[in-house]
Amino acid sequence: MTFKIENIKNVYLVGIGGIGMSALARYFKTIGRNVAGYDKTPTPLTSKLTEEGIDIHFDDNLALVPEYIKKEKDNTLVIFTPAVPSWHVELNFFKNNGFTIMKRAEVLGHIFSQGIGAAVAGTHGKTTTSTMLAHILHNSQKQCNAFLGGIARNYNSNLLLSDKSQIVVAEADEYDRSFLRLYPTVAIVTSVDPDHLDIYGSYSEVIKSFNDFVNQIKPGGALVYKKNIAIDLNKLEKINKYSYDINNDADFSARNLRIESRGFCFDLYTPERNLEGIQLRIGGAMNVLNATAAAAAAHLLGVGYDEIIAGLESFEGVKRRFEIHLNENGRTYVDDYAHHPEELKACIKSARQIFPNRKLCGVFQPHLYSRTRDFADEFAKSLDMLDEIILLNIYPAREEPIPGITSHVIFEKMKNANKVLCSKDQLIKELKNRDIDVLLTLGAGDVDQMAADICNIIKQQA
Repeated sequence: MTFKIENIKNVYLVGIGGIGMSALARYFKTIGRNVAGYDKTPTPLTSKLTEEGIDIHFDDNLALVPEYIKKEKDNTLVIFTPAVPSWHVELNFFKNNGFTIMKRAEVLGHIFSQGIGAAVAGTHGKTTTSTMLAHILHNSQKQCNAFLGGIARNYNSNLLLSDKSQIVVAEADEYDRSFLRLYPTVAIVTSVDPDHLDIYGSYSEVIKSFNDFVNQIKPGGALVYKKNIAIDLNKLEKINKYSYDINNDADFSARNLRIESRGFCFDLYTPERNLEGIQLRIGGAMNVLNATAAAAAAHLLGVGYDEIIAGLESFEGVKRRFEIHLNENGRTYVDDYAHHPEELKACIKSARQIFPNRKLCGVFQPHLYSRTRDFADEFAKSLDMLDEIILLNIYPAREEPIPGITSHVIFEKMKNANKVLCSKDQLIKELKNRDIDVLLTLGAGDVDQMAADICNIIKQQA
């Protein structure tokens, strides 16, 4: 059947625990659909979805799929992610029995097309920037609907909905070229670095895909881009283009950065006026950059500058984005999703700025065999910025092992003498034997699920 949301009664998500999938699950639940799903592993997020009334199981077993899903194919939508393997029993049942099946990106693209789309793309920075933009809009007269790639701390959710707004904010994911399903009115591009080379094959293909994305901005729309970014701006003739940067000549520029009691403070120079003394609750120069991009896009969507300032200053951040779990008695623990060499570099630089003259110990869990293979040299250089490094085994996510590729590939390339290679099971024992000053846990895997135990260890050392 032709996909129309009004025709859908039931929604089943294969891979429901993913951050993008869970936002769709919440969306369909909120608008009154029956929602259920499968995921490989229980997590705090799947537990939260269960509390919200969504039926979830963790074995690939047809017997666990609700009967109403299996029997009502004409008004059931099945959503899956590219991370689901081709041999998945449940997904193949739906394919072989004529169900309406769509990728997550296709469904998001359909919802996105129903409103005024604001999309945030970039190999890093997009989650915090899109969440900042959504928060500004949500607290303004414009309001918005938002599908986020992280859990906004202000709302403890990755979904914001408003029946008074036509604006839809979405994180535009470059993985599997998913963002090419989106046709925004306003787009932000935060960064274009080599990543997902298992999909793209080369950096030139990554750049090409981002160029394809910005060429999908609707005529009369606008692009907000990091100055000197690796995309071709010359071919974008039917849209407005606005650059942003820190301490550089740009259409929107953050200047006079300083660290004050609550975090970073800066002045925002815009085409119309200069906004002085904006105070962020979250640390790191990278977040000043993200705030500049979000402010620019919010302004282009019609939000007043006073509302933009208020939104930025009340923004509490995103879980797993420089999330400070503990900062007391001279000991600090920060968790961050950084899983690309440039993200690691930015996170460690931020830690140096916020906690000057202190010893940084990093726990890094590499994410994906292919990314470890492709960026081993770059990972080693970024991790060498730490005083001490504990390197964990690779978190495979969707991938099968690649012969010869383990965390040892990075370990051998590091010049830092204060390095240890251990399994995740050994981490707590390793930390007990250390005098922690500032600890960073880094990576897009599951190391964050150890946060409570890590906090207890650090408190015991105080």
